[in-house]
Amino acid sequence: MKQNKWRSCLSGGAIDAALASWLREPGSLTARCQRHCRQFRVRLLRYEKGWPLADEGLSMNLSRQPAWIREVVLTCDGVPVIFAHTTLATAGRGRLSRWLARLGSQSLGSLLFSHPGFHRGAIEFRRLDRRHPLYQRAAVLGAVSDTLWARRSLHRLCGQQVLVTEVFLPAVKSLGI
Repeated sequence: MKQNKWRSCLSGGAIDAALASWLREPGSLTARCQRHCRQFRVRLLRYEKGWPLADEGLSMNLSRQPAWIREVVLTCDGVPVIFAHTTLATAGRGRLSRWLARLGSQSLGSLLFSHPGFHRGAIEFRRLDRRHPLYQRAAVLGAVSDTLWARRSLHRLCGQQVLVTEVFLPAVKSLGI
């Protein structure tokens, strides 16, 4: 069985205060980005049926089931600051499946934090290195360091669950605390 390397607290070396503030943000990253830049944009990179990553399968009990995978990049003033990867089981049919299919370039965060029926689970953290598939996908968006910090949380609505993982690109620190 694969080991879960996601942790419930930030650990693994010194973390820049600005980055730590973004990682610990309890609310919507979309709303926070909008407060820190003149032009905020969500660009859809991918939405398709695929296989969850090994650590997602463990978290969602989807190890041998296909899932809907949605990937976007959040940009502030044209600069990529956050890469977001969302996984939703294809087995369930419900509001969440329909909403995710129709989002396009709209922010999932704006939906998650505005609908009263969503329940967010605990936030988990992980430092990703070049071997992790999400690091590799985020790296094509621009300048990256040897490692990238990420966080994820499970959101539930009416029996469905969606795992949202956000990978923080170095430019997010320039947005401030």
